[in-house]
Amino acid sequence: MSDRYTHGHHESVLRAHRWRTVENSAAYLLPHLAPGQRLLDVGCGPGTITLDLARRVAPGEVVGIDVSADVIAAAEADRERAGIGPVRFAVGDVYALGDDDASYDVVHAHQVLQHLSDPVRALRELRRVLRPGGVLAVRDGDYGGFVWSPADPRLTRWNELYHQVTARNGGEADAGRLLPAWVRAAGFGDVRMTSSTWTFADADTRAWWGDLWAERVAAPGSAFAGQAVDYGLAEAAELQELAAAWRDWAAADDAVLIIPHGEVLATR
Repeated sequence: MSDRYTHGHHESVLRAHRWRTVENSAAYLLPHLAPGQRLLDVGCGPGTITLDLARRVAPGEVVGIDVSADVIAAAEADRERAGIGPVRFAVGDVYALGDDDASYDVVHAHQVLQHLSDPVRALRELRRVLRPGGVLAVRDGDYGGFVWSPADPRLTRWNELYHQVTARNGGEADAGRLLPAWVRAAGFGDVRMTSSTWTFADADTRAWWGDLWAERVAAPGSAFAGQAVDYGLAEAAELQELAAAWRDWAAADDAVLIIPHGEVLATR
């Protein structure tokens, strides 16, 4: 797989990924989970959602795949510490899964399709490994729908820059609104669209999220920062200003950030 991941695997990115659970990131799927199902979690990252899903479908098998071998190793270590099974983590390519046709009852992908240059092709591969009647669950953010207060032109510039970097990587920052079209184009039926948000409005969650994005924007080793500079879209001094904007936002007493997500359930 040659797609370039806009966020990369900086520690600030993994810190955000480890916060994710079924409740805050896949609640729309909960009514469709049942004990004994076999489930594939695509782009599983450090595996917190994967392990949470495994608790819901036990004793069914859960497989989590990600393109990063280092992240998969960390997920496997966490699985061993948690003592949850049967769960298996592996390096995998969403365009060419190493599974037979009709292998899974549920296929889940959280914040994955937005980073792919050909999401419809990936969805066709996910459809291939689903059993007839199986459930696809995909959820992606929509950066064009972000809402924040107080207004800050630096955050407006950050959002613009994020769209530019993602586009250069072949991704789609506004994927949330496009999920139904992509899923239908891949051949799925019974496409059901919902939406949900992450909201950061109290001092603790603002400080946590603001610091995460300040690091992603400007920290040494950040993939996003490196890509923005390499593509000639921003200079290091501007990135420092954008990082400061995130910290200023987090420190404002009445600050709010609302992040919308599109969610689609579909059947094979």
